[in-house]
Amino acid sequence: MIRTTLTAAVALALAAAPALAQSAGSPTPGSEEWLRLRGEQYHRAPDSKQNPAEVAATARLNAEIAARNAAADEADAQARAAYEQANARWREETARAEAQRSQWQADSTASGSAQAQWARDHAAWEAEMAACRAAGRVCDMAPPPRP
Repeated sequence: MIRTTLTAAVALALAAAPALAQSAGSPTPGSEEWLRLRGEQYHRAPDSKQNPAEVAATARLNAEIAARNAAADEADAQARAAYEQANARWREETARAEAQRSQWQADSTASGSAQAQWARDHAAWEAEMAACRAAGRVCDMAPPPRP
């Protein structure tokens, strides 16, 4: 029983240690406070101690990096514009297709209604023709036109 209790207490203490360390206000690794506590601070050397070749090389490298960043920004802007243009075309095509689908659906419904009306008219005509023949008359009435 004591062994289980001690094991549980140790496990709890190990699990709580990171939370307690953070709540105690310890600095985040990499932060200025963390670097200061480790004695690592950046101090720019005076111009008299700078190596002109290193300064020139650093300036050249920084200019190259800035040029690459500007080129990447330009490429991103062009890609973003191309995407927006393609997306606008897609939205227009989708809207056009939806309008065509809606029109097709309306036309299909109208066609179905016209077909049903013709079927009713044709049935009525056939009934009238049958009644006419049954009466012994000559029946020359034309059938209803197809829709």
